[in-house]
Amino acid sequence: MSRRLRYQVAVSLDGFIAGPNGDYDWIVMDPSIDFGALYAEFDTAVMGRKTYAVLTAQGGHGAMPGLDVLVFSRTLPPATHPGVRIVNDDPSAVVAALKSKPGRDIWLYGGGALFRSLLDAGLVDTVEVAVIPVLLGAGIPLLPPGATTKLTLADKKTLPASGIVALAYSVPGGVGPAPRIRYIKSAKVRPARARSRKSARTPTRVVQRTQKQTARPTRNRKKRTST
Repeated sequence: MSRRLRYQVAVSLDGFIAGPNGDYDWIVMDPSIDFGALYAEFDTAVMGRKTYAVLTAQGGHGAMPGLDVLVFSRTLPPATHPGVRIVNDDPSAVVAALKSKPGRDIWLYGGGALFRSLLDAGLVDTVEVAVIPVLLGAGIPLLPPGATTKLTLADKKTLPASGIVALAYSVPGGVGPAPRIRYIKSAKVRPARARSRKSARTPTRVVQRTQKQTARPTRNRKKRTST
């Protein structure tokens, strides 16, 4: 089976993947998300120039741990940095070639315009979103306007601590189905405490006293009847 191209992003409840200025400080963290497990599902990440600019704003050349990063841009000059390549090539042709090679899945890291072009080319296999409980009101949309695509729900997880809802959808006709959501840590269930010996014996003594109190009046009534 060829590798899947998976659009895996955080999105606001009203459908934006970033604020009007590309800001993302509205994305809340949740302690149950295992980012190490998430990154381990991929070996390559592809993204557009604007998404790459967000990464580099944090310092460095936008390298991601354990991943080969491929940046598509019409304006940036081609370049190679440790773990990162910037290319001016057609995204559809490059991604199609990547999918035909052996390896782990490919992470479509963003943004929406690149998602639209690869979706229209029939190359996107899954749409996996972490819905953040916030209404931005404006920003960069999950997907620019275009043709309608119906999706098939493959898995869902709710994270009570943050209110995040993780959804995984398969794209009909793609390499699928979408994988199960495995990067959410299972909640630890505390074992029920055993009752103390004192509390365990108490109900028995109460029952015994009740039985004795019930029995005494019965013996008294028998004596009165016999006299």
